[in-house]
Amino acid sequence: MNSNRFLIFLREEWRRLVTINQSDRPWQMPVAAALAVGLPLFVGCGFGHLEFGLISSLGGMIFLHLPETPLYHRMVTLMVAAFAMSASYAFGVLSHLFPPSMMFVLTFTAVLVLMLVRYYRLPPPGGVFFIMAAAIGAYSPCTVLEIPLRVGLIFLGALLATLVAFFYSLVILRQRAAKPITPMQPASFDFVIFDPVIIGVFVGATLFLAQILQLEKAYWAPVSCLIVIQGANLRAIWEKQSHRLLGTVMGLFLAWGLLSLPFNQWSLSFMMMALVFIVESSVVRHYAFAAIFVTPMTLLLAEAANLNAHNSAAMIEARFFDTLLGCAMGLIGGFCLHSPRFREKVGGGLRRLVPERLKNIG
Repeated sequence: MNSNRFLIFLREEWRRLVTINQSDRPWQMPVAAALAVGLPLFVGCGFGHLEFGLISSLGGMIFLHLPETPLYHRMVTLMVAAFAMSASYAFGVLSHLFPPSMMFVLTFTAVLVLMLVRYYRLPPPGGVFFIMAAAIGAYSPCTVLEIPLRVGLIFLGALLATLVAFFYSLVILRQRAAKPITPMQPASFDFVIFDPVIIGVFVGATLFLAQILQLEKAYWAPVSCLIVIQGANLRAIWEKQSHRLLGTVMGLFLAWGLLSLPFNQWSLSFMMMALVFIVESSVVRHYAFAAIFVTPMTLLLAEAANLNAHNSAAMIEARFFDTLLGCAMGLIGGFCLHSPRFREKVGGGLRRLVPERLKNIG
């Protein structure tokens, strides 16, 4: 009997793994996303500073938050996202000056970002890229005097992405009507305060464990935890974890192959644009397939300026352990979030700490 259940479980997992979802995403969207991320890299190459281009291209990720609403609402949304991305990165860079504060800064950033994302009902990717910017910033060595330059670069990248989004919107709104702006719905205490606090604590705890285990540049561990723990239910969390692990393992082989090729700054920029295009074309259809290309994309985004033939294998190995730790913590956090007993016990204590006027959010 148990063996039959196990076989049914395996068949269901296989069915979910090979299922390709339908999507009405226009082909122009992945092209525009690739431009938003890739153009700062070409500017950086032109001035001989690829490292500056990489920081700005991280800001270009805000393009992925572009809603399908009227033009004015799109631009307001992206300008707010530009500020949030710059602020998150600034928090991360500042924490690098005092490493023991990294866990607390990342926890605070994750809680604040997730509260705002949930309150305003922002669709996927939600707060992932803001928290990723904070995590990457925390592992970006710099001096105090370099902080304004770095924050300015990520803000310029976000502004360029907003400009790309403006022209993209002019084209796409001629082909399809904008969706109406969804009125804000009353938000519950659990959805806006309790869940973000618990998720933020697990994100910070993941970074803390990574530091204890002495994982090198463990920026991807808390991001992996965040991606997994945000599942709508335990089934979604398990599926997200298994797809991410499978995609990451295959993506590491792809990254190893790409990094073994002889490339310069310009070819690396084209490679980054191609990866962004593939990811945004496939992520809505098959998450595990997209995760294969997310792995080399984020590795290049965070480390391309420092990679060479001697340390690329070490970086790939570190990325695997980061993902493993993050997925494990995300799964544990998911069980806690969806446990009625945990929510009752911890949620009751949190409610007593929160002022009465903040408990009825609407």
